[in-house]
Amino acid sequence: MKNLMEANTIKFLKLLASRYRNVNEVTTEIINLSAMLNLPKGTEHFVSDIHGEDESFGHVLRNASGVIKDYIDELFGNTLMQSEKRNLATLVYYPAEKLAFVRKSGAITNEWYKIQLFRILQICKRTTSKYTRAAVRQALPPQAPHMLEELIFEDSSIHHKQGYYHEIINKIIQLKCADDFIIHIANVIHRLSINHLHILGDIYDRGSGAAKVMDILQEYHSLDVQWGNHDISWMGAASGSDALICNVIRISAKYGNLTTIEEDYGINLVPLATFAMEYYGNDDCTRFLPDKSEGKTEKERDLIAKMHKAITIMQFKAEAEIIARHPEYGMEDRILLNKIDFENKKVQISGKYYLLADNHFPTIDPENPLLLTPEEKEIIEKIRFSFLHNVRLAQHIRVLFNHGSMYKIFNSNLLFHGGIPLDENGELKSVNLFGENLKGKALLDKLETEARRGFFASKGSDERQRGLDTMWYLWCGADSPLYGKHNMTTFERYFTDSLEIINEERASYYQMRNNAEICAMILKEFGLTQSNARIINGHTPVKTIMGESPIKANGRLIVIDGGFTKAYQDVTGIAGYTLIYNSRGLLLASHTPFVSVKNAVENEADILSDTFYIERAPGRKKITDTDVGEHIREQINDLMLLLDAYRVGKIKEI
Repeated sequence: MKNLMEANTIKFLKLLASRYRNVNEVTTEIINLSAMLNLPKGTEHFVSDIHGEDESFGHVLRNASGVIKDYIDELFGNTLMQSEKRNLATLVYYPAEKLAFVRKSGAITNEWYKIQLFRILQICKRTTSKYTRAAVRQALPPQAPHMLEELIFEDSSIHHKQGYYHEIINKIIQLKCADDFIIHIANVIHRLSINHLHILGDIYDRGSGAAKVMDILQEYHSLDVQWGNHDISWMGAASGSDALICNVIRISAKYGNLTTIEEDYGINLVPLATFAMEYYGNDDCTRFLPDKSEGKTEKERDLIAKMHKAITIMQFKAEAEIIARHPEYGMEDRILLNKIDFENKKVQISGKYYLLADNHFPTIDPENPLLLTPEEKEIIEKIRFSFLHNVRLAQHIRVLFNHGSMYKIFNSNLLFHGGIPLDENGELKSVNLFGENLKGKALLDKLETEARRGFFASKGSDERQRGLDTMWYLWCGADSPLYGKHNMTTFERYFTDSLEIINEERASYYQMRNNAEICAMILKEFGLTQSNARIINGHTPVKTIMGESPIKANGRLIVIDGGFTKAYQDVTGIAGYTLIYNSRGLLLASHTPFVSVKNAVENEADILSDTFYIERAPGRKKITDTDVGEHIREQINDLMLLLDAYRVGKIKEI
């Protein structure tokens, strides 16, 4: 056994030697990594429940949740007027757009360029101050000239080089390269202001810019995503789940937002529209009119309502098939089409009859109410083909699978979107799924494994079908960690007026999460026993306007769903939270609503962010205090083994 271990160690070291070819290269890397441990920790940003608000999300990334504005105040203090600071901030946030706007006004001169280049370089130097030169070099755009690195690392204390730096600036302006340099510098600031980005779920639905948000995330330099219930719905749809395909179309229609499906992803909904007009042409579909109708004609709203109703009925039928396949879900009470009394226009729910507020069901056969009609099957097959073969959608969903998970443990923080199933006593709830009783971490791990099979397993296989059904369960199951309610009363809300049955009671987690002992128990389940460990959630909007605090359980839990989506801002009173974890501590930033990029560029309107410390570090945190630091120490240990192997001749230098 000892000889085998030694042989495996030599194999590993030989692989490592292909990268570090001799003693000099190994020692150089050990010195570099050891020094890196003493740099300040990188800034983490936590954002949740973006819900398709691409411009608001993009702006928060560009202004680093107000950090850039703080840098400008710190650097220029009272030497610049507030109007000059706003102008400079906008140039950093939107360099190309601001340059074009200023050029139209005729205000750009060589002197203007010189001033702006000097100021934006100062901000860049402040932003890059806690990074190695190698890290900054890596952040530079590939097309950026090497002179940009010279300017960023210019040392103003070296007087005999001032002429050198001034001449670089002068030539940049004379050769009409100033615009490119400003844009490059701004991009470096954007990238290095946020070292790592955590997205705590729900990128999709409600707003119209989810695909644009995914475009940003697809190119982001350092990222993780904790899946939200709306994300898993799109992931399942892109994987071929009929029920979830219907679901994403239904929700898009509900919010008057078919743009993401039809325009951003190019999925053809004409067959659905034709079908809806044929079967619901004489139905006003009042209860299915879109919630948002800005910019839509009466005819467009009417068509969306008909499509909305048609796809909703298809969804109920597709869901009934899943529930029948999985009695362990315990969701038989969600099959309601077969409980309709068509003659008396009532529906039986939980043993009691309720009047139907909408009783027009032209595509339901009373003798076989759960069967899709041949026309419905054909429509679903066509749309499924479009979802499965959409290149852009597949790329975006791969980002969610490759960078995402049910939960994430990072720097003593436990991140997940929704909640951990608990019983009425506050203990981890045992859930029977897949023939096993699972709870806590084991439950989330198993659900994630099954969801991945829904996308990656062979098409047509039992494993893939079970994975697809798991994603549907994660969307709406009573014990789904992503959903967090005892039942989803979609049918009741559409087809009845009874307040008694449309209530969706929240799961025990949401009623108990303000208990510090319960939070500590959950953290321990995931291996976090440190006194400063905490849970960070999204999913449930914090009603700030009503005095609710995002900080719960004496700081052991933080909820950062503050209402990025406009649909929630009347409830929250703000336009989103960002949690910032930097070398000095943990800060929470609450944001005011963002109007538009155009307004930001032309009127220099920034998102106003109110920031306060939740926790201040007793001393400045360094990389050595983080998970990244632990990984670096492991690298150093491996390199020390390689160094010893070189020096005793076990491995030859190249």
